[in-house]
Amino acid sequence: MPEVETLERYPYVLPITTRWMDNDVYGHINNVTYYSYFDTVANHYLIHEGGLDIHAAPVIGLVVESKCNYRAPLAYPDRLSAGLRVDVLGTRSVTYGIGIFKEGAAEAAAHGHFVHVFVDRATRKATPVPEPLRAALSRLQR
Repeated sequence: MPEVETLERYPYVLPITTRWMDNDVYGHINNVTYYSYFDTVANHYLIHEGGLDIHAAPVIGLVVESKCNYRAPLAYPDRLSAGLRVDVLGTRSVTYGIGIFKEGAAEAAAHGHFVHVFVDRATRKATPVPEPLRAALSRLQR
């Protein structure tokens, strides 16, 4: 049985504002929207805590893998929190654990992982994680 994902398992938490357009015709947040939440929390952390300059940094992170397990429906206007941790920090990549929580909920409504491979912006060849990002990511390891 999978481990229960609680907010305490995530050292970095970002509030997420749902939008009307996040809902689908079934009245809940569409599955693809969760991936945008994953992308938002990971990049928010890299920018604000790791100093990533998304417009000019010579090294950028590209998503090469993602997975999401859905446990409970969410819908606009729910207030959410996205939890972020680092499950694996390699030489050229990072695997994040991410959970999406409805305000006040004890367990994640959705959780999964997201893998960034760091590459040279110009050549798109894999390169080591820059030291400022590595230091920031290290703080999220469990």
